[in-house]
Amino acid sequence: MTTDAKEDLHRYLREAREDLVWKVEGLSEHDLRRPLTPTGTNLLGLVKHLTTVELLYFGFAFGRNFAEFVPWYRPDLGPDGLPPNTDMWATADESREYVVELYQRVWKHSDATIEELALDATGHVLWWPEPESRATLHRVLAHVIAEVHRHVGHADIVRELVDGAVGLRRDDGFLPPVDEAWWEDYRNRLTLVAEQARVAEQADRN
Repeated sequence: MTTDAKEDLHRYLREAREDLVWKVEGLSEHDLRRPLTPTGTNLLGLVKHLTTVELLYFGFAFGRNFAEFVPWYRPDLGPDGLPPNTDMWATADESREYVVELYQRVWKHSDATIEELALDATGHVLWWPEPESRATLHRVLAHVIAEVHRHVGHADIVRELVDGAVGLRRDDGFLPPVDEAWWEDYRNRLTLVAEQARVAEQADRN
């Protein structure tokens, strides 16, 4: 930890980005795209979406446009300019390499904004209501950190559903040192407690 507020915030953002990229490693193009929730949450779509988030918040909002053309990124069209969820899934011709490497290039663009501007520098987040739309870099950083970490949590669950892989980050699993038998017993205990709660609720209703 440092005593520099901006560096502390920036570190949390960098760590979350790396964690997300780690979650998409080692999977087939099929598994990266598989929708694992009723609303279609999928791993590569999360990376694509967060690419858009950084382009909007650290680029567009501060008048620092990204030089590279990004097909799904059209802030000039407004919120209704593209079909819903355009950036929440990768098309067949958008490979893992393309999406991840674009995300990493966008990091550099975002990092330049963060490094060059003061925390009290003001941008214009057009999609936020007034007066909140005139937002400082400090507030934008906090917002994006929260959003990235939220989606990394989604990636944690989706990756576990795909192939059982779990862990906090590449070099820190942050899980108890137990075997599969322990996890099976743990799940069984949780299932029993949930069933007891269901029976109790049903009894209360009767």
